[in-house]
Amino acid sequence: MTGGASGTRSLSIGSILLWVVRIALAAEFLYSGYLLFAGGHTEQTFAEIGLGQWLRYVTGVLEVAGAIGLLIPRFGGPSALLLAGVMVGASVTELFILANGGPVLPLILLIVCATLAWFLQDQTRALLGIQPPEDDEDDR
Repeated sequence: MTGGASGTRSLSIGSILLWVVRIALAAEFLYSGYLLFAGGHTEQTFAEIGLGQWLRYVTGVLEVAGAIGLLIPRFGGPSALLLAGVMVGASVTELFILANGGPVLPLILLIVCATLAWFLQDQTRALLGIQPPEDDEDDR
């Protein structure tokens, strides 16, 4: 595919891979958010945390909002950053607060979200109105 008169444009392999990661993360966080709202074992987990069930709902809202944001091109970077922050909290909770915590999944999701946020940092900068740093190649 070439960007000619037909109006189509080609996507690089990197762009396609980033979209695959975004869609996979969105699916994971939508499912996780659903489980947080549905209750069940998540009620017991958040009871063990000791801060109340309101934290379960806040976490669910953040995960669902972040998942939706990943699918909107303009909000992909900030959403990945938001979800990385949520996963920092989840990882710390699993490691240090829960008796039988399982930190592996939150840590993997943290790494993937942080990596995605790094690759999509231009979107975050554009949304916040921050100019990218200038290259120092001219000064050499």
